[in-house]
Amino acid sequence: MITAPERDGALAGPHGPIGVLVCGHGSRNRLAVAEFASLAHQLQHHLDPVPVDHGYLEFARPILRDGLDALRRRGVRHVLAVPAMLFAAGHAKNDIPSVLNTYAAETGLRIDYGRELGVDLKMIQAAAARIRSCLEAADAAALADGRSPVPLHETLLAVVGRGSSDPDANSNVAKVTRMLVEGFGFGWGETLYSGVTFPLVEPGLRQAVKLGYRRIVVFPYFLFSGVLVSRIRQHSERVAADHPELEMVQAGYLGDHPLVLDTFRERVAEVLGGDANMNCSLCKYRAQVLGFEREVGAPQHSHHHHVEGLVESCTLCERECTGACQPDGVPLPVGGTAGGHHHHPIYPHADHPLGPLTLRRPAD
Repeated sequence: MITAPERDGALAGPHGPIGVLVCGHGSRNRLAVAEFASLAHQLQHHLDPVPVDHGYLEFARPILRDGLDALRRRGVRHVLAVPAMLFAAGHAKNDIPSVLNTYAAETGLRIDYGRELGVDLKMIQAAAARIRSCLEAADAAALADGRSPVPLHETLLAVVGRGSSDPDANSNVAKVTRMLVEGFGFGWGETLYSGVTFPLVEPGLRQAVKLGYRRIVVFPYFLFSGVLVSRIRQHSERVAADHPELEMVQAGYLGDHPLVLDTFRERVAEVLGGDANMNCSLCKYRAQVLGFEREVGAPQHSHHHHVEGLVESCTLCERECTGACQPDGVPLPVGGTAGGHHHHPIYPHADHPLGPLTLRRPAD
């Protein structure tokens, strides 16, 4: 329970002055890092006077330890750490906790860890707002061209998740798809993934085209921009180019929608109240999930030490990452060039919110 103000504006709980650490993955994409930092700064405004800082696992500064050091310098003795991730897979379950546990053991700092954003009503509503804006823009464009807008029952929604080696995280994307399809009344829904698992975006869309719907809405269920979101648009545009009879429209990703920020605030409150447990019923590290039995009880450690704090950023793209630095899905060495790979910038939809992901193929 929060009591009275302490030094430097911090508030005190039973373990001392409280602060919040927003834990991200990190990216070589400068836009991605800037967007994540912006979200953390907005949370500081919402949670004031509680100090808020942020850190990354890899490819960017500040790293998680830097963020924790900054909070300690502000007098914080009890950190509420929340993962800025939509679903709980390896990064949220293993990599971030490993770094936090090591730091706590070394310094004696009290760190309580929260849960991912997850399948949450506010997150569904934020997703719906992005899709609704996309539909309104598409309908307005149709009317301006003298065409009748495509009705929802003749529209297919394709929700694209990041993709993970954790089937529990992947299944949550499918649940989001179902909630949105039934909520809007779309004619059909498909769940696709940007990598690691299947179906991938382009082959998934090519299968979806065969169903005969007049319009497909592609919605990247991502918090931020980055190479994966850019690739989703590129793959979608390739499919659309092969099917001119089909209307393919792009919805904006979640970004810093107010309901996303509200969900972060709820996660912080859960940590403070001691009610921040992740759902482990289908976690491959805790239960005998079909096909993943050997991973039960795997040690909790981070795989990101070799790139922790790496700050050389990609400069091939002027504003938003197009994936030029890894044309085959494999990142070029830091400081390398595109090796003659010619790319064309893909500019976002007018409603496309700014927001970061990662410049390397995800490991999980």
